[in-house]
Amino acid sequence: MQLAEISVRRPVFATVLSLLIVLIGAVSFSRLAVREYPKIDEPVVTVSERYAGASAEVIESQVTKPLEDSIAGIDAVDVITSISRAEQAQISVRFRLEKDADAAAAEVRDRTS
Repeated sequence: MQLAEISVRRPVFATVLSLLIVLIGAVSFSRLAVREYPKIDEPVVTVSERYAGASAEVIESQVTKPLEDSIAGIDAVDVITSISRAEQAQISVRFRLEKDADAAAAEVRDRTS
């Protein structure tokens, strides 16, 4: 009953005390160590290609698009992103977590060569 009496007689004190307890809890929670999460290496493969003297449009139509189409046929592909610049193309392929990174790299190498 003492806490109830203090809260009725001094509501500002009770509010400040409650906020202090919440603040201490939030700080303590943010400092907790995370040991239960496994260490995961995300399977990502990047393909870079150079084509001297080509514009970005030529790179996109003759290099990036055909490479994307051949890579898209690999199973377990999650996301494909590409950048086409003058004389350079870069394609990043992210696979689902269950895919082995070495096997993914080998499949991409087989499809792009």
